[in-house]
Amino acid sequence: MSNQPIGIFDSGIGGTSIFKEIHALLPNENCIYLADSKNAPYGNKSKEEIIQLSIKNTELLLKKECKLIVVACNTATTNAISYLRAHYQVPFIGIEPAIKPAALNTKTNVVGILATQGTLSSQLFHKTSDLYASGIEIIEKIGEGIVPLIENGKLESQEMKSLLKGYIEPMLQANIDYLVLGCTHYPYLIPLLEDLLPKHVKIIDSGLAVAKQTKAVLDNNKLLNTSSNKSSIKFFSNGELSVLNSILSNAFDTNYLNF
Repeated sequence: MSNQPIGIFDSGIGGTSIFKEIHALLPNENCIYLADSKNAPYGNKSKEEIIQLSIKNTELLLKKECKLIVVACNTATTNAISYLRAHYQVPFIGIEPAIKPAALNTKTNVVGILATQGTLSSQLFHKTSDLYASGIEIIEKIGEGIVPLIENGKLESQEMKSLLKGYIEPMLQANIDYLVLGCTHYPYLIPLLEDLLPKHVKIIDSGLAVAKQTKAVLDNNKLLNTSSNKSSIKFFSNGELSVLNSILSNAFDTNYLNF
C-alpha cells in the first residue's frame, strides 16, 4: 500500500496550498488532487450539502486507490470529517484554523480570523476556540466573495484588494497582532495582505502543520513511500483548468474530470 497515492480534495484550487506543503515535505509520495471547483465555495452551503460533496470526493479518491485522504478544505473538515472518519477505513487528515498558536503567542490578546461562514459557524471551530482561546478576543470576518474571485483567476484584481481592505480594517482597529487564515484558498492572498498589514501583525495558516501531520500518520500506519522512483502527481478539476494551471505555475499536468 505504501506506493499508493495520497488523496487530497478541496472545494476548488485553494487546497493546492496544502498540496505544495505536503509535496515539499514528502517529495517521494504519489498524490492525486481533486478540485471541486464546480461547487465552490463550500462555505455558504448547508452542513448536509457539505457532507454529501465530501462523500462524493472521498469515494472518487478511494476508487483511485488512495491510502490516505487529506480534506484540504476548512469548511469540509469542520462540517464533514467526523462523518467521513466514522464511515470509511482510510485515515483522514483535516484542516483547522490555526487558532492555538495565535492565541498562545498574541501580545495584544486580540486575534483576527478570516474564514468562510461554514467554518466560523461550525461546532468544531467553536470547540477549538473555546479550548485554546479563552480570554483572547477573536475578531471573526467572513471572507464573502474571496473564493469565487480566486477560482475565477481574479486573485490580484482591484475588486479583491477592496474586499480585503474592508475585512482587515476593523481587525486593525481592534488591535490584532495575529491574523489566522481559515481557508486553504487564503494563503494565496498573503502578498496582498502583507501590503495591508503593519509589519508587527503576523499571518498564520495551517499548511506546514498539515504536512507534518500527514507524514506522522503515514509513518504511524507504516504507509510512507520508500520507493526511489519519481513521484506521480495528478490534478483533476471539474472547473476551469487555466486557473489551476496558473496557480501551479504550469509545473504539473492537470486534467478535466466531470464529477
